[in-house]
Parts: sequence; C-alpha cells; structure tokens
Amino acid sequence: MPNPGRMRDSRPNGPSPPEAADEGVRTVSADDANDKGGAETSGLDFIRTIIAEDLASGKHDKVVTRFPPEPNGYLHVGHAMAICLDFGVASEHPNSRCHLRFDDTNPSTEDTEYVDGIMEDVRWLGFDWGEHLHFTSDYFETLYGYAVSLIEQGKAFVDDQDADAIRAHQGSLTEPGTESPFRDRSIEENLDLFARMRAGEFADGEKVLRAKIDMAAPVVAMRDPILYRIQKKTHHRTGDAWCIYPMYDFAHGYSDALEGVTHSLCSLEFQDHRPLYDWFLDQVETPSRPRQIEFARLNVSHTITSKRALRRLVEGGHVRGWDDPRMPTLAAMRRRGYPAEGIRDFCRAAGVSKRDKLIELANLEFHVRQVLNKEVPRRMGVVDPLKIVIENYPEEQEEFLEAINNPEDDSAGKRRVPFGRELYIEREDFMEDPPKKFFRLAPGREVRLRAAYFVTCTDVVKDEAGEVVELRCTYDPATRGGDSPDGRKVKGTLHWVSARHAVDAEVREYETLFLDEEPDPDGEGGLEATLNPSSLSIRRAAKLEPAVAESGPGDRFQLERLGYYCIDPDSTPDALVLNRTATLRDTWAKVAKGGGAGGGKQGGPPPNPSKKNRQKKQKKEDA
Repeated sequence: MPNPGRMRDSRPNGPSPPEAADEGVRTVSADDANDKGGAETSGLDFIRTIIAEDLASGKHDKVVTRFPPEPNGYLHVGHAMAICLDFGVASEHPNSRCHLRFDDTNPSTEDTEYVDGIMEDVRWLGFDWGEHLHFTSDYFETLYGYAVSLIEQGKAFVDDQDADAIRAHQGSLTEPGTESPFRDRSIEENLDLFARMRAGEFADGEKVLRAKIDMAAPVVAMRDPILYRIQKKTHHRTGDAWCIYPMYDFAHGYSDALEGVTHSLCSLEFQDHRPLYDWFLDQVETPSRPRQIEFARLNVSHTITSKRALRRLVEGGHVRGWDDPRMPTLAAMRRRGYPAEGIRDFCRAAGVSKRDKLIELANLEFHVRQVLNKEVPRRMGVVDPLKIVIENYPEEQEEFLEAINNPEDDSAGKRRVPFGRELYIEREDFMEDPPKKFFRLAPGREVRLRAAYFVTCTDVVKDEAGEVVELRCTYDPATRGGDSPDGRKVKGTLHWVSARHAVDAEVREYETLFLDEEPDPDGEGGLEATLNPSSLSIRRAAKLEPAVAESGPGDRFQLERLGYYCIDPDSTPDALVLNRTATLRDTWAKVAKGGGAGGGKQGGPPPNPSKKNRQKKQKKEDA
C-alpha cells in the first residue's frame, strides 16, 4: 500500500519548473523545506542555500563533504542520489572536495569485494575522490580514545545487559525508557571493563559500552545509545587487531570532524539522530565541527533500495547476482547498458528536498533514452525471426547497402549492410489476415525494407501445424535505398537481416523485478510474494547484422524499431548475449495489467515542435 506521507512525482523531468530545469532541483528555502516543500528562492535547493550562506558569512572558506558507504553490499540507485549530491556540491566551489569514506565498523558483513565494487561504481558514475580515500578503521585508535574520554567524564558506562534487554528497556515515543542496573558503575570500574573488552576477555554480546545521556529523552536515539559492541570477527583491513567495534552513530560525527568535513549530508532517516551527532561532538575536543544536514532519499517505484533486502534476493537465488540487470544496483544498471550520464540526469531532475516522494521508474528510463538516443549507433536485428525469400532476386547475388549510424549525430557517418535473396524479418511484422490499421507486411502488400528496397509478399509457406515458416516475396530493383522513383508511397517500414550474413545471438529482455509499486520486504509473503515471474524473457534465436559482432562487452546500440541494447559479459566470440536496456516507446501500461514494465516515456514532456512531423511519420512507418 503506498505510503500516505510520500508524494508521487511521475514527470520525467522531476519537480523542477521549466525555468529551473538547468538546476534540476526543487527550489526551496532552508526555513520552509521541512514539511511544506519550501518556497522558490534563487534557484538553489535548500542544501546549496545553506552552503552558500556558510561561505558568504565566512563560516567556511571551502566545502568538504563525504560519501560514507558501508562495504556490505553493492551500491543501488538510491545511493546514486547521495553520490551526485555529495560530490556535486563540492565540485561547485573552489578548493573544495568530497571524500570517499568506508564505514567499515561491522566486520561480520563487510568484504573487500564490496570496497572494490563501490569504488568502481563511484568512478563509473563520473566522480573521483582523488587522494581522499578513507576508512573509519583508520580512526579506530582515536575513536577508542574518545570513548575513554566519555567514560572519564562519567558520560559512558559498560552494560552487562544483552541486546534484547536493552531493547525492552528503551521505552517508546510516549513512555520513557528504564535505566540499566549497571548505569551507576564507577568511572574506574568502567575504564577497567572497557579495557578488558578490548583485550578480548569477554564473549560476543556479553558486554557493550553505552553513552549515559537521558533515558527519558523525547528523542529515542538519545536514550543511552550503544557506542561499542564486541565482535570477534576478522576485519577486512585490521585483521584481528580489534574485537570491539564502534557503532555508526558514534563513529560518524567523529570521523567527519577528523577529516575536516564541513557539511555532512545524510538521508532523512538520520534526522532524529542529529541531536546525538551534535551531543558526541560537544563532549570531546575535535579538530573541526561539521554540520549534519538531512535530505529525502531517492525512492523509485517497483524497486527496493535496501541492501539487506537485495542481499536476500541474491542469497535466495531469485536473481543471478548483485549485477543481475533486473537489480537496482549501479553494477546491474551498468551491465544492463544504462549510461552514467542518464542516471546523473535523473538524480538532478529528481531534485533535493526534505519530503519523501516516489518517482516512477519510467522517469529513470526516460533519461536513459535521452542519452542513448543521442549517443549510440543504430543497428538492425531480429529477435523472433521469420524468413523471407525474394524470388526475383538472383540466388548467388549479394550487395552492400548504406545505412545511417545515428540520425542524431551526422559525424557518426554510415555503415555498409549486406543484402541478399534470403532475409529475416520480425515475426510480428507479418500478419496473414491483418486488421485495418496494420501497415506492415501481409499477403499482396508492399512495404519498405529499411535502407534497402520495396518488397511485396506473394506467398505464405506453412508447416504441418499450420504455422507460418517462410514468406515468398518480390522486390522492386528501382527502389534501392528505400524510395520509389515513380513516387508511390508505402505505409510500413521494416527492419531486416541478411540470412547469409546473420550473427546468432541470445537476447535477454527485462521487465520490473517486482509487481508491486512499493515492494515491502516485511509484508505478507515477503519480497518473494511480489516478484514478477515475467521479469526475464530470453530470446535464443535472434539474428543480428554483422556490425554487431564487432562490439564488445558493455558496448551499446539501438536495434532499430526494437529498443536499446548492450553486449553482456556472458558473450563469447561464438555466442553473443544482448541485454535489452530499454524499449523505444512506452510499455508502462503493462503495470496496470500486473505484468511489470520494461519502461517507457509515461508522463514525458511534449514533443519538440520541430520534431513533431518526423515523429508522426516514424510512428506511422513502425505501425
């Protein structure tokens, strides 16, 4: 069920008004951002407004931000917003920088595989941290010293209660918590016990270090939070040097301060933790004083952005790994063929706000198409082939025709496409008894083959089951290149591949991984109940023009009239595998029918008037 507190935005260009399109952000003031969405100011979002004011007042002379992922999984589309914001605001000011800092404080779930994967994802998205690669584990000794200082001030104590007891005594939003029976231990005893925790004298879960703040605090995060817990696990960087590890809330602000971070940008769920962030910084002397600012997460329909839930899908065998092209991870999007620029444009258009909103998946695919349409070459391929034989074309003859590589880019030039007597067309481009508005191939009908000739279907060959297996056609040699010298018009234009020169391929077509608009990992039946059984379809008999075989893994192109595709790493020289990145036109209506979606331009902007006629003509030809 949709979250009633979340605002929907189905516009591909996001919430920005036309005059703010270059910023791609919601224009709100810092004062009004919290609940009302804010009033328009000078075109800056509320975070950039705060930063601009801090620089103008002299509070800071540069901006230092950080992106702090935990290396316990791969980054997803929600992280893309944080990356674009953290690195983006730093890049907008001189002498400023953004750090990549790994929050590696939980050795039971972390691995160097994820460290390497995260660094690859950030670089692929277009950002670089330079010499500022950091790990929270770099500061373990310093953080331990801060914890000792809190104990010496009487502001931290060692608790013998287990996690269940601590949770049970925490209270609620309306009831205060209950103080631990170990809260009044002496400073000397706490120092001794904490040192022995570090020395490994106690078992996992036997003791924790907690702050001593206020168990009746209205903010639950301030009710004597845990600072350190025992985990006798080997750390991916420090090995077995430590057996106690700091909690994120404790390590977060101090790590920011040690690195000279000026603005610590966090997602909205950390808003209630800001008093704790500030409390820790108030208790000990640190090299600098950062400021935490929260913004709304990027929520995309039919998508999960919880690493815990994504791990469940991977470990449960529901997908083929973290980079399965159906997953919302950046690694999966890269494998599927999404351009990094399209993801950045999507994040920019989504904007920065203080209010949660759900953005349609179609918005992301709109921006992906915008980039691919400009950049990728066109090729021809047939995913469900039907052979045609041109009976009046010489049997041994073949020729090479010129086809445009990219109509959006004149510099892309043209390519030579082989043509012969036997061709493949798309099976859905033929109907034996077509309805009135079907303009493609049918018995007795003439159509254009893209960049080739006019052909007319003269006969239909069927097998014993009555299925059409071959078409017999004739061609008009005078129409070479796709136009008729006598001026006659055809309403249909088909893509095709020469049978003699065709390259065999497997094509993987993707729909949404989940049927529900907002999948709930903890709902009835869990994630498994909302998985889309049609999220992957495999076409194993696709035929492609030879130029596709010159591509390598990661290369992208448009198969004319079909969609955008990418060469998958599973490909071999003898067996190409293609991933469909996105369809050409809107398939979003499938969502309403419960079939998931392969993407589309639902809610897209009105066509550019200068392109209207060309688009209308193209639709007619593709009908």
